[in-house]
Amino acid sequence: MTSDISTFRSSPSLAHLHPTDRSPQRIAVLPGDGIGKDVTAEAVKVLEAVADRYALPLELVQLDWDADRYLTTGETLPEGALDDFRDYFSAIFIGAYGDPRVPDMKHAADILLGIRFGLDLYINFRPIKLYDPHLCPLKGKGAKDIDFVVFRENTEGAYVGIGGNFKKGTPDEVAVQEEIHTRKGVERIIRAAFEYAVDHGRSKVCMADKANVMQYGHDLWTRCFAEVAEEYPAIETQHFFVDALTMQLIKAPERFEVIVTNNMFGDIITDLSAALQGGLGVATSGNIHPGRTSMFEPVHGSAPKYAGTGRANPVAAILSAGLMLDFLGHEQPAERVEEAVRAALREGQTTVDLGGQLTTSQVGDHLAQAVSGAVTVG
Repeated sequence: MTSDISTFRSSPSLAHLHPTDRSPQRIAVLPGDGIGKDVTAEAVKVLEAVADRYALPLELVQLDWDADRYLTTGETLPEGALDDFRDYFSAIFIGAYGDPRVPDMKHAADILLGIRFGLDLYINFRPIKLYDPHLCPLKGKGAKDIDFVVFRENTEGAYVGIGGNFKKGTPDEVAVQEEIHTRKGVERIIRAAFEYAVDHGRSKVCMADKANVMQYGHDLWTRCFAEVAEEYPAIETQHFFVDALTMQLIKAPERFEVIVTNNMFGDIITDLSAALQGGLGVATSGNIHPGRTSMFEPVHGSAPKYAGTGRANPVAAILSAGLMLDFLGHEQPAERVEEAVRAALREGQTTVDLGGQLTTSQVGDHLAQAVSGAVTVG
């Protein structure tokens, strides 16, 4: 099920495929740098175990696009890679990127942002779920209180890289950073949030902006949210300025079911929300364009100093793999992965950051055995 093709564009094994061929479901695996390699190895271990149990038609293609390769060849995202992802792959799984030998993070930006923007993965989907009460830093909150999702716009906003410096490095330096918001981009992410609410039995959608200060771009969000909401009269709507929302997430996270917001605010809100569920070590994400090849990744960093030490927590990567399975239409296997993680967290079968004593690979071994049925879940 696992193959290793470092340059797949001219690979004979893919040349015969029709662009719409998705059997087997081919997944590009990019471990990245630092602990990205460690946690991805464990996610692959669990994917292989669950695929064996449920006879899933998965083929994992390992790609060595990392800092070592960039420093050797100068290449980041190979030419033609995006077309190959569209034509030959069902999904992309990424570990974590970042290496101190590349201080400007060029390879990471070219690969991660290149894929997000190039494949138009406009939904950054972040489920926030508390798997065990002991992981939550808030007093008296349980699983029923922290169970919401965030739809972060993923291709516009402050992350488009438009701006520049004038008289850089002088006392008179001027720096300009532009936010870009389009009607198309704003409307489609808001609509995606409402559609998710309808499809998953959620009754409330909240939108966060800062329209009281950002009176042009964020006014577009306010108006568009109100207009789209009219099409979903059964869904209760909420609007918060982002600073008020962050306070409410701490005071009363149970108020929220679906949150939708722009790129920068979504980045901040989701990291804060991750803390409510136990930290970045259990935080998952999908970069999604419905009906197209999409990308899944844990949201923590590459933490190079911990690479190879056995201290990295692979749970976020494994849960992200489960999220990918759900996206690929394998709902029962995805639920099996999630239940295995839930049981491991409850039983303390975790790395030290979550209070356990297991190494990275031991957590992966335990969860692979759990999804395969070798050990009892629950």
